[in-house]
Amino acid sequence: MNSLTPAQPRLLDQLRSAARYRHFALATEKAYAHWVRAFVRFHGLRHPREMGATEVEAFLTHLAEVRQVAPSTHKQALAALLFLYREVLKIDLPWMAEVGRPRAVRRLPVVLTSDEVRRTLAGLEGNALLLAQLLYGTGMRVMEGLRLRVKDVDFEHGAIVVREAKGGKDRVVMLPATLRDPLRAHLARVHALWAQDRAD
Repeated sequence: MNSLTPAQPRLLDQLRSAARYRHFALATEKAYAHWVRAFVRFHGLRHPREMGATEVEAFLTHLAEVRQVAPSTHKQALAALLFLYREVLKIDLPWMAEVGRPRAVRRLPVVLTSDEVRRTLAGLEGNALLLAQLLYGTGMRVMEGLRLRVKDVDFEHGAIVVREAKGGKDRVVMLPATLRDPLRAHLARVHALWAQDRAD
């Protein structure tokens, strides 16, 4: 091989590159990489190009029957393999329509009562309490709360801008009036810590 010929990127690197090109959420990228890695290991490190419907079906059957994963997890693994073959390896998949898909069981959501919420929050303190109050009061997801930035909090209008939420879209949620002072106090503490670190 010519020494000037660039090496072919590894399979998972190609997968990550394709996911980032399509602006997938980082969690989705990691999940897809996990399932592709598991698929390859399940079949003794064979390259996916050498495999097809039989191997995909065997892997998904193993997940359902042996590991007994939830239907949503099963669908995620299937989506990862579809993405791998269609978007990364550029292989047409007429056989994928024949692969069995799990039937989701619809269940009523579990909703905490007001008293249960109060007792849950009473068991928290510090940053964990503030984060839980923000999630409960705004409807943000956990990762949205953890990724919140100072510039996204608008105290004047009582709003929070959630950047790149599910689907890659921004949205605005209301900032509860009861959390304005605790959030301001938290930001003041963080700023003081930053200033001290900068001075040091």
